[in-house]
Amino acid sequence: MSALSRRRGTKTSKRNLVPFAVGGVALLVIGFVGFALIGFVSNGGGLENAKGITDPSSVKKATRDITNKVISSLRKRKVKTKPKDRKTPNNIKEAKQYFMEHEVEIGTSGAFPYYPTSPKVAEDHDFTTWTAPGGKRFEEYKQGDSPYEYSPNESDVLARSRRYHVKKAMEHAWGGYEKYAFGQDELLPVSKGAKEKWGGFGTTLVDSLDTLWLMGMKEEFYRARDWVKTGLNHNIDRDCSVFETTIRSLGGLLSAYDWSQDEAFLDQAKDLGARLFKAFDTTTGFPTQAVNMRTGGKASAGWLGRNIILSEFTSVQLEFRNLARFSGNRDYKTKTEKIFEVLQKMNVKDGIYPIYIRPEGTDVVAGNDKITFGAMGDSCYEYLLKMWIQGGKTEQRYRKMYDKAIQGMHDKLLAVSMPSELVFIADKNNGRMDYKMDHLVCFMGGLLALGAYTDPLGLDSPRAQRDLKTGKALTYTCYQMYARMETGISPEYVQFSEGYDFVAGANHYLLRPETVESFFILYQLTGDPVYREWGWEVFQSIERYCKTQVGYGELSNVRNVDMAPRNSMESFFLAETIKYLYLLFDPETPIDLLHKHVFNTEAHPTRIFPVMDQDGTMDLLKQ
Repeated sequence: MSALSRRRGTKTSKRNLVPFAVGGVALLVIGFVGFALIGFVSNGGGLENAKGITDPSSVKKATRDITNKVISSLRKRKVKTKPKDRKTPNNIKEAKQYFMEHEVEIGTSGAFPYYPTSPKVAEDHDFTTWTAPGGKRFEEYKQGDSPYEYSPNESDVLARSRRYHVKKAMEHAWGGYEKYAFGQDELLPVSKGAKEKWGGFGTTLVDSLDTLWLMGMKEEFYRARDWVKTGLNHNIDRDCSVFETTIRSLGGLLSAYDWSQDEAFLDQAKDLGARLFKAFDTTTGFPTQAVNMRTGGKASAGWLGRNIILSEFTSVQLEFRNLARFSGNRDYKTKTEKIFEVLQKMNVKDGIYPIYIRPEGTDVVAGNDKITFGAMGDSCYEYLLKMWIQGGKTEQRYRKMYDKAIQGMHDKLLAVSMPSELVFIADKNNGRMDYKMDHLVCFMGGLLALGAYTDPLGLDSPRAQRDLKTGKALTYTCYQMYARMETGISPEYVQFSEGYDFVAGANHYLLRPETVESFFILYQLTGDPVYREWGWEVFQSIERYCKTQVGYGELSNVRNVDMAPRNSMESFFLAETIKYLYLLFDPETPIDLLHKHVFNTEAHPTRIFPVMDQDGTMDLLKQ
């Protein structure tokens, strides 16, 4: 979340960075892009042959053209350093030959081999005996390949038995919240208490509404609805984060309304949205970080100075566009969209924006020189793609900005570890590479896949195939961030180091959703059962190490199997982590990512605008 919160990270001190073989990595970054592109066309399409590569020869020619451009850039980079444990090409001719040799390695090798021997999980399954299996399996997935054959719905019987246990986890956590913290922001899962954190607006309750609905927990849903109607009060003299309150509370209310059509949710969304929108009443049109919910007074964190955080002011548009449609107030749409119009005028190199932006009159300038797809940058790029999808793929500004950023990511930030060649997205700070990756970045695997499947050039285009392969490879790396830890749970971020792939950079785990989010998206788009297998491993680790008597707690050290959970359960655990796991194992899910729905960054799904129109939903903007 923001510099003060979850998805966009927390304000951190300088970290002691592990040295990395910069030269070797720089070459492998380029090598991966070329290799990823060429790999798509081996064996008549290789990666996604069943999904529409109709002319492999033309795709191969296009990918080789792009590869030649990539290789030519090596001349400028003057790569000299080589990792010690494998031969890496050190000149243009060798590099090109290296790419060509690897073309033959991609193909299928029989049926998917990882199904468990039991066709389903017993309802009395004992999670306390679970031991994380380590990261030595599934290596054939590491570069984004789809190496096996599988049939649609092949694993659905097993998935339904797993879905049962995920729902039981939600019932356990919701039961604890309802008993000990109902109407409060968060449950304290160890002390069995409550915590006010986001303004006292029942954040966990509102954040969980659509999870309850999608899981069929209708009795719990309507008890929560009654509290929203009679107990929820936004008229409080308190400064609240515009970003956090928008994605959690406003997003939760709008999603609950879109699924249930219950006016109680829309009434509260209108009230909340009007209060939050006062943050946009500035001379620049860019919102302040916080707003007083009663007076409309504006505030920002002192350490920001005149800066604002990229991911915060670019990650409220999905919600306010929905509110505009449901309320008829066009200002919600036009004012929040104006931000991207101004941002585009910055014309940043490679399409990637610094995490701090400083408004200057009607324009903006860079507030620092750090670029990242992790904390404080991530959801900017998520919303570029999703706004384009939400609006029916007609607003080309957003898609063009997204595609430019993804190209920049491939050119400047994509890296490969040694010795296992794990693909990851690095940071860049003041022109210097920082070879680390936040857990937050793991949403990018799913986003890249979604961008590929909706690419205007078609899924069989070199660009879409490149993005899909990168998304799959990145998701494998994120799986490894879980599998290689003693608890089977990922740390907050990892530091990549030559010879070790990565080490835990911060050992704690905050019940984050980004990796299972990508599992869900990739499974729904590709049908590859491996994502269900990885998701089940993650869920078992959460059950084994995070469960308390009344909920689920964060971990202080993912490398210590004897450490008890700590006394915190963020609302996004129920809004996102549990929801994505449930949807991953739900063969009957109503969610349709390609044709009907778009998720905000807090996992609140609503229908896209063309589907609302088809369903006869009133668009008050047209009245």
